[in-house]
Amino acid sequence: MNNATAPLANIEGQKVPSVIWPARKGDEWVKIAGDDIFNGRTVVVFSLPGAFTPTCSSSHLPRYNELAPTLKHHGVDEILCVSVNDTFVMNAWCADQEAEHITMIPDGNGEFTEGMGMLVDKKELGFGKRSWRYSMLVKDGVIEKMFIEPDVPGDPFEVSDADTMLDYIAPDAVKPQPISILTKPGCQFCAKAKALLDEQGLNYEEVVMGKDATFTSLKAITGRETVPQVFIGGQHIGGSEELASWCEARKA
Repeated sequence: MNNATAPLANIEGQKVPSVIWPARKGDEWVKIAGDDIFNGRTVVVFSLPGAFTPTCSSSHLPRYNELAPTLKHHGVDEILCVSVNDTFVMNAWCADQEAEHITMIPDGNGEFTEGMGMLVDKKELGFGKRSWRYSMLVKDGVIEKMFIEPDVPGDPFEVSDADTMLDYIAPDAVKPQPISILTKPGCQFCAKAKALLDEQGLNYEEVVMGKDATFTSLKAITGRETVPQVFIGGQHIGGSEELASWCEARKA
């Protein structure tokens, strides 16, 4: 079980703990005041056991980053990822995950997590005290909704995901499809395709030939030898001209 010092209680309707987090930005130490983040604003928080851990890196953080523009379109001012890790670890994880839409909160001393009643003992894994996995919607510092993972052995991941949060906030929201674009440096048609996606407000993952993949892979995957090649929702759209047609059809 969770080995928490207190039960994992749902505290909807209560205020979040007032905490100041020491953090590193560039070459300087700064203090992140929770009150500045929460007061007068709508904030989504998701908390997890540890940076760089499998579920956190493969699913929890990436999906929140992917759905962040949609959540913000539906009234969310900021999205916080809280973990009982130090600021250097959280900064490195953010850079590794390219999680540009997420504010990483290093709750290194566990003060916020303990105040939430979510501090659990993970000593059997060599982690020490860590956060139980949960998410919440906070409005003006008051918790409106919490999604707490079930109190079962292991690391359950069933309800604190980004899709569940978006379904609560905006049940009818259209979720973005995953987009990948294969490019090469200096390609004007690649630049045109990326500009089209940017104009549409669509997030995409760029795979650079010669860096992230080879041209052999390009031909094997697409059957073509030219870039860009765009994939949307598992469908091969094609090059920049085909993408332009797809964008026009999307507007119709």
